[in-house]
Amino acid sequence: MTYFSEDRIKQTIEFHGHQCPGLAIGVRAAELCLRELGHHDDSSIVAICETDMCGVDAIQFLTGCSVGKGNLILKDHGKMAFTFYRREDGKGFRAMLNPDFIGGLRSEMGRLMEVVYEGTPTPEEEERCTQVRAECEKQYYTADLADMFIKQEPQIKMPRPASILQSLVCEDCGEMHMESRSRRFAGRTLCLTCFDKVEQKM
Repeated sequence: MTYFSEDRIKQTIEFHGHQCPGLAIGVRAAELCLRELGHHDDSSIVAICETDMCGVDAIQFLTGCSVGKGNLILKDHGKMAFTFYRREDGKGFRAMLNPDFIGGLRSEMGRLMEVVYEGTPTPEEEERCTQVRAECEKQYYTADLADMFIKQEPQIKMPRPASILQSLVCEDCGEMHMESRSRRFAGRTLCLTCFDKVEQKM
């Protein structure tokens, strides 16, 4: 891969804490964002991640989007899909990991990782799992982006810019919370935690 330098990839791995195929997916998704829309330092980029996997850290580190700035949104649908928007002109796209890309290798990796996590692998299975993970990571880093991702129109609307809202006091626990996260129940203003304790749905 030539878009990011080896040092930049190393920094991304250090930021995340370990090297893995999932992080490589995020690196390539971030590359696609930067190629199409630019970096957040240059324009107002928004990233919406439909997973909470390792690659989200790569997207944060490499695009400049973050949860704290309100332009990295997690919608954990359990899908390897990432939507990027540029606020200035509304241009955006959704990049979904192509299920056919190295499908057999990915299936083998998933099966072996399940055995390893259960704590019952044979030495041969453990060694093969390491080999397959390394091969998947290599394939992700060297793939053509058009082969690796299915590029689509966005399916999630661009979120509004972050705004400063009033803080309210929960009438149950007494803690401050954002107005947009408050609930009214039996004439009282409650935070979401306290609301969940008393609200009953059949």
